[in-house]
Amino acid sequence: MYPALTRLYGMGFVDSMFLGMRPYTRRSVLHMLLKSKDAIINSDNEQAQDILAKMLYALSAEVPSGNVDRGAVYGMESAYTRFLGIGGPVLTDSYHLGQTISNDYGRPFQTGFNSITGASTAEEWGPFSLYVRGEYQHAPSAEGYSVPLATQLSLIDEIEYTGPQATIPVGPIASQNPFRLIEAYASFHLLGHEISGGKTDAWLGPGTGAAMAWSNNAENIYSFRINRVEPLYIPFVSKVMGPLRYDFFVGSLKGHNVPQGPWVHAEEFSFRPTKNFEFAFERTVIWGGEGHVPVTLHTFFRSFFSFSDTVGDEKSGPDDPGARFSDFSFSYRLPKLRKYVTFFADSISHDDVTPISAPRRASYRTGLYVSQIPKLNRLDFRVEAVSTDPGVAPAHAGQFAYWEVIQRQGYTNKGFIMGDWIGREAKGGQAWLTYHLSANEWVQLEYLNKKTPFNFIPGGTTQNQFTGSVVKRLGKEVQLKAWVQYEGWKAPVYKDGLQKNTSGAVELTWYPKLRNYPEVR
Repeated sequence: MYPALTRLYGMGFVDSMFLGMRPYTRRSVLHMLLKSKDAIINSDNEQAQDILAKMLYALSAEVPSGNVDRGAVYGMESAYTRFLGIGGPVLTDSYHLGQTISNDYGRPFQTGFNSITGASTAEEWGPFSLYVRGEYQHAPSAEGYSVPLATQLSLIDEIEYTGPQATIPVGPIASQNPFRLIEAYASFHLLGHEISGGKTDAWLGPGTGAAMAWSNNAENIYSFRINRVEPLYIPFVSKVMGPLRYDFFVGSLKGHNVPQGPWVHAEEFSFRPTKNFEFAFERTVIWGGEGHVPVTLHTFFRSFFSFSDTVGDEKSGPDDPGARFSDFSFSYRLPKLRKYVTFFADSISHDDVTPISAPRRASYRTGLYVSQIPKLNRLDFRVEAVSTDPGVAPAHAGQFAYWEVIQRQGYTNKGFIMGDWIGREAKGGQAWLTYHLSANEWVQLEYLNKKTPFNFIPGGTTQNQFTGSVVKRLGKEVQLKAWVQYEGWKAPVYKDGLQKNTSGAVELTWYPKLRNYPEVR
């Protein structure tokens, strides 16, 4: 639903949508669509009307009929399988050299045959809901990094190498065949809030290629969460700032050795002062860890309310408030081009109250989204540029963005960066050209580039990717997605010369309609 909903927004509809604060609940998506339903139907935009019709069909179980209450909504939401073949050496290390496949929930992948098979279910009854998405995953064995390379990368991170680390794929790497819960949570709806516990999704940023603060690049964490899923109108304040949404979650991180077992909390406040402009402030704090600071309510509140700089003794002692990262983002539908062009920017910085206060120290992802091209209105185009290499000094040795002097495995969960896949001290960008066959079918071409300088990784790294994909419906309930990707990369510290790989994937997804009780017709 997200590509379709984002395209509707880019066409000038769904003005109540908060672009940089995802996911949305099924009910909140329905409310966005219903608010724009008349405007879409009365417009001359046939593609928007097609999107509306197909999204309302997918959400039909949520729509009450006549005087009948919604009652219970339940059933299998999706079942899917993906076969992925990769020929040639790959990169699986977002914290150092790069990733061949990104924004894939931290799923394992290696050269050879990879696969996933899973399903999701949704149950809703009044204010209560339960959602579960789990899958079996397979990735073949791999050679991995040599011990000398692993030792070298550990020294860059200021960690003494004593054995395998989640952030360094040292070999040999055994084949993997786990069953993993991608999302699994129970929630309670209270006055426009979803209060939940479990494994939940988060994408905090307006970009498509990544989000600086929180993305789907790493495996989701188990957390307690309070998410304002419906816009909040505050008397007097909302006249100036517009409606507000906010999100808060706290949970533990896995795969950290130095120190072991830290926790993380993140909070975002997003405002929409006009129907075309949205801005948000976000903060992520990683704190605690075995042998450093205990994870208690006391240390949580210290990290939550800390904004001042810390000195050496405080940072290394029991009063350390944690590794603090702040984010500022915005999106704006441009004047005279409201139905065509959206400009957006996402920025993050370490140890600053907000990137606005120290823009030269911030990392950025900026972009333009053209939702339709005149006379070629089935085409849309998106381009995004990103840098995590601020120009405040000629070299940072990777110790600026997504790294911290105490939390040396930084902004990661189970070895993958939780924010932007581009990683530390890097520059690059992505571009997409999409031809829409219908509201939920398209053909897309994508280009990706990334460079890491030699003053972080010896010899530097370069990645170039070209991807072609197609999404096609085989009837109303079955979707076929297929893609082919060519990648060329250089990382002399790992392998000499230009390395090439080609990936091909086929994914089939069944979307059976959810049921409701009493049945709504």
